[in-house]
Amino acid sequence: MKQGLLVIDVQNDYFAKGKMELVQPEAALKKINQLEIHFLKHKLPIIYIQHINHKKSAAFFEANTTGAALHPDLKNDSSSILIEKHFPNSFYRTNLETELHKLGVEQLVICGMMTHMCVDSTTRASTELQFHPLLISDATATKDLTINKKIYPLKTFKMHFLLH
Repeated sequence: MKQGLLVIDVQNDYFAKGKMELVQPEAALKKINQLEIHFLKHKLPIIYIQHINHKKSAAFFEANTTGAALHPDLKNDSSSILIEKHFPNSFYRTNLETELHKLGVEQLVICGMMTHMCVDSTTRASTELQFHPLLISDATATKDLTINKKIYPLKTFKMHFLLH
C-alpha cells in the first residue's frame, strides 16, 4: 500500500510568541522531521497543508503574515506539494483528494497541528475516503482545553509508526 505523509498546519503561530501557542510544538516538530526524512529517503510523497485566514486581523494564520507561514524547520522546498485550506478538514474545498489519487497514495500517515481540530477532522475524513490513515500522535500538538471552566491538560495516547 503506497503511503503519503500529510503534514497539517505546522505554522509559526503555533510556536513560541505565535498567536495560538500550543503545548510542546517543538517536540512534535522533531518527530515530524523524522517522518519527513523517512519519506524523502524512500521517495514517498509529502503533502503540506497550510491553513490561511483571509480576514483582516484574524485571530491567527492571517494571510501574508509570518504567523501563517510554514515553520522554517520543515523539510519543504519550492518543489513540495502545498495545499492551502480554510477549514479544519484538509479535504473540504481543496484539491487534496484529487492530488492523493494522482500520486497513487493509498494510505495517509498523518501528523501536524492542532490535534483536537484540524488533525482530528482530516483523519476522520481520510477514513471516510478510504485512505486508511495512520495518525502519529507523538508527531502532533494541541493545547490544553477548557470545558466548563475546568482545564483539561494535554494528554497524549501514543501510537507508533515503524520506520523500515
